[in-house]
Amino acid sequence: MPAGRAAAAAGGAAGPVDLAVVGAGPAGLAAAVTAAGLGLRVAVLDAGDRPGGQFYRHPAPGLGADRPEALHHGWAEFATREAALRAHESAGRITYLPLHHVWTVVPAGAGAGHAAPGRTGVAEPAPEWTLHAVAGHAPDERAATVAARAVLIATGAYERQLPFPGWTLPGVIGAGGAQAMLKGGLVLPGKRVVVAGSGPLLLAVAGSLAAAGATVPAVVEAAAYTAYAGRVPTLLRNPGKLVEAAGYGGALARHHVRLLTRHAVTEAHGTGRIEAVTVARLDRDWRPVPGTARRIPCDALAVGHGLVPQLELATGLGCATRPSPDGTVALEVDAEQRTSVPGVWSAGETGGIGGAQLALTEGELAAYSVAAALRLRPAAAAPRAGRPERLARRRARLRAFADAMAAAHRPGEGWTGWLRDDAVVCRCEEVPAGRIREAARDLGARDARTVKLLTRAGMGWCQGRMCGPAVAALAGAESGAESGAEPAPDRRPFSCPVPLGHLAELPATDR
Repeated sequence: MPAGRAAAAAGGAAGPVDLAVVGAGPAGLAAAVTAAGLGLRVAVLDAGDRPGGQFYRHPAPGLGADRPEALHHGWAEFATREAALRAHESAGRITYLPLHHVWTVVPAGAGAGHAAPGRTGVAEPAPEWTLHAVAGHAPDERAATVAARAVLIATGAYERQLPFPGWTLPGVIGAGGAQAMLKGGLVLPGKRVVVAGSGPLLLAVAGSLAAAGATVPAVVEAAAYTAYAGRVPTLLRNPGKLVEAAGYGGALARHHVRLLTRHAVTEAHGTGRIEAVTVARLDRDWRPVPGTARRIPCDALAVGHGLVPQLELATGLGCATRPSPDGTVALEVDAEQRTSVPGVWSAGETGGIGGAQLALTEGELAAYSVAAALRLRPAAAAPRAGRPERLARRRARLRAFADAMAAAHRPGEGWTGWLRDDAVVCRCEEVPAGRIREAARDLGARDARTVKLLTRAGMGWCQGRMCGPAVAALAGAESGAESGAEPAPDRRPFSCPVPLGHLAELPATDR
């Protein structure tokens, strides 16, 4: 790719930027402003139209929200970093590129279909990277490219959904989706909203919905909080997290929201829209206990079982992954947030779900590491001596808490017991559970990819983001796979849909 084309995409900088940050959520934002403060020239490419990511999602200016911070936890930290982003942008140290969905990252001149080798194949960072993005909204999308000496992947995560009969009814939405509706659109998903699934996000969502005027008859948590009992030392090292949890508990008490632990929504009922849910008690393996089912009337259900790291860009590069305590797959990073591919760093949820505080810490730590790797040690950094060491200690403390939380809320294998054969698992392609079970039991499928080829589960618009964990679990259960086996991450050349015209316009060296 000609350097001039890359410079144009990166706002006119001469040659490649020092660091390209993919994602402007907590991790990406912290990395960008820290790196710029250390003297690096930074480009931030983000699929959203405003910085903040999903966690710091805020109302559009046209809605006229007077106090957007009222819907957020830790808003001051975001506001400070957003102001720093704008200041660095004005000074020319940061090129902020919103509505840029990066679909691949390749070593410059290697071609858009080739991944970089890992640490075992290359001893030094790649001299330059090319990031290809789809910029803007359809039908005015355009191709964009940025050249950079180093890359930080901070693409965040998406919700994990475990399907159940009736989950395709209108009014059934993700727990994070309900929070996004409230934060971004100032609207409620319904007047009477059941919040269900597993993980601490449920408490935050329920509290926000109740404070905004919704009636929340119950928070239905599939795990048991007694699972934290063996992690008391880790909990005590994170008093801020305990205070935060107490705040959520107090909010539920004020709004008379009932908390049902070790329970799950096993079916949603309604004709044109959800009208009620069936809630059942679960055993230790998350199997519904016979005779415990009850109905709860509602006009909306916000459901989610934690988050799944978004790894398409990283796995396309060949970055090594590791199993997480919550049953998902995350990137393997070292003490300085470096991935297994030289020249590529990662921060935030891509390295394992841990929340905004951990993401901010890892983003800042990664920026120091990049500056050191590029041998940029400006005098301005001298007063910050010891800062990376303090960040590393904080990260270790927060990561330990995140791992304890992930283990406590990991889905039990028995949850597939509430799935009838006619229940839809893949919404995009309308593939029922029975067809997936048949592929695994009768046709020899032993993994999610083979099931996908035989049933089309995961071939739709979302490319398995909604159904992937469920398909993998069903395939493993029906094929007799080893208990606790971790799913293998997808590896694909494109992380999002790309117009064919963009591919045709690529120079021959980038194809």
